[in-house]
Amino acid sequence: MNNKRPKHLALHLIKLPLPGFVSILHRLSGVILFLALPLLLWVLQASLRSIETYTGLVEILHNPLSKLICIGLIWAFLHHFCAGIRYLAIDLHLSSSLAQARASSKWVLGVSLLLTVLIGVKLC
Repeated sequence: MNNKRPKHLALHLIKLPLPGFVSILHRLSGVILFLALPLLLWVLQASLRSIETYTGLVEILHNPLSKLICIGLIWAFLHHFCAGIRYLAIDLHLSSSLAQARASSKWVLGVSLLLTVLIGVKLC
């Protein structure tokens, strides 16, 4: 047995492939959506309660920071959705090679960012 193996793994020196980044972002976007769910439910409740709460909510959502948060949540949803479709395709053995996995990772990142920009421009 070789005793020259490192005792501590230097995680900052490991180069993660693109499918690994997509996997981490998929998990991160899921956590973001889960943690934002109470806020989103409160926004829905406030928008339906009365005209006064609706207009107050519209004023809050015109704030640039609120728009940035909304765009971030839109990205989280779209990335999670696109990556979920990618993982379903992998589970159904529709993309089994390494080249297809890398290509689908690029498509997930590109489509989610493109849709986020398009929806963000439309909303802002």
